[in-house]
Amino acid sequence: MTKQKLRIALFTGLYAPFLTGVSVAVHQRVRWLLEQGHEVFLIHPQINDRYPKNVGDRPMPGLDEIQSFPNFSAYAFPTQPLLFYKSLPQPLHYRHWSDTKLLEKFKPDIIIVEEAAQMRGLYSFFLQGYGRPIGTEYAKRTGTPIISLFHTDIVAYIKYYFGDQFFSLVRPIIPVLVKQFSEFYDFNYFSSKEQLTKYEELKCQRAEYVAYQGIDCEKFHPRNICYDPIPNDNRPTLLFVGRITPEKNVNQLLDIFPVIAAKIPDVHLVIVGSGPLDEEIRQRAKKFGSGITVWGESHGTQLLGWFARADVFVNPSVTENFCTTNNEALASGTPVVAVVAPSTSEQVFPGRNGFLAQPNNPTDFAQRVIAILENPDLKADMTRHARPSILEFDWSACMQKLEDKLYQIVEGSQKVKVGTASIRPQR
Repeated sequence: MTKQKLRIALFTGLYAPFLTGVSVAVHQRVRWLLEQGHEVFLIHPQINDRYPKNVGDRPMPGLDEIQSFPNFSAYAFPTQPLLFYKSLPQPLHYRHWSDTKLLEKFKPDIIIVEEAAQMRGLYSFFLQGYGRPIGTEYAKRTGTPIISLFHTDIVAYIKYYFGDQFFSLVRPIIPVLVKQFSEFYDFNYFSSKEQLTKYEELKCQRAEYVAYQGIDCEKFHPRNICYDPIPNDNRPTLLFVGRITPEKNVNQLLDIFPVIAAKIPDVHLVIVGSGPLDEEIRQRAKKFGSGITVWGESHGTQLLGWFARADVFVNPSVTENFCTTNNEALASGTPVVAVVAPSTSEQVFPGRNGFLAQPNNPTDFAQRVIAILENPDLKADMTRHARPSILEFDWSACMQKLEDKLYQIVEGSQKVKVGTASIRPQR
């Protein structure tokens, strides 16, 4: 028996052309749901002239890929740049637009909120943001189920950006905040078991693990070596792909590089991405000459080529949740050296598809990379195991699990409504 297609309202604080792992994942999720025949109403951030020009010019998949679906509709809510990161958006306050009115018009079967804490304003310590929980007023009034999907380890970001001293001051109120922004939702889903455990300890309400965060394993593949961006360069290549921001620890790659180069003189580090630390990284990289290439942003087949071309993917970030680029590298057949962070132990299996290094320890990180580059047999074995180790997180498999959850929630909600209606006193 074919299940009835769902009417899904999906709120997201990040979407193309704002480039993050979240925006890429949300687009993939919406497209998959549309391909299954579900009706999707996407409520996403508006791009305007308050952002740097290069933000709006990115050639990344977005609305243009899904506008043609007859079961798709969208609304771009008004935004302003995030105080601490001008290339990313924050929703304007609810005085300027109404999530409730949007939902009243669409009448969804279920509401999904991606990065609910960010949309409410936690990223700016409530100096910006919507000012109240997204979608919950309508959900409560109508009995419509509403769920939130966690992406960012917000607590780790607070600690990284504001330091240990400030974190120790606010640490007592963090469980209060986590409980507050999670208790409004029927379910709060995490794509990382480690992050789930961490946030359960911080009083996150109705929290569950669902492997909803996948990648397209058919797209990211070792055969993409045919798109090699530097085909005549035979140096062993280390690759980083991500936002050039403090929490990604990109600066630490420049501390690690000379330690590796002392053992592997012809090693080549390629940094792909953009962000507020662009100029600082470029200036520091100059002293290493051609040993370090700060490539900038990469898209399309060129990016696929980088993942397949690299000998080792390096990720020094201590704030990662279920990191998309780690998985994209592994699916491309590239071993990963990452630091121990939320979820990296769910992606990297030491000695099999890469290594885990101690956080903020450049020497330990460098030794892990050297161990792979100096041992061709070990590297070949890791390359062989890299792709199989991540296939369970293929996008279709992950989305099937989330879709099953959506049906369970909607069916459970309908049963509750029927049961409640049956006991109402007759007039």
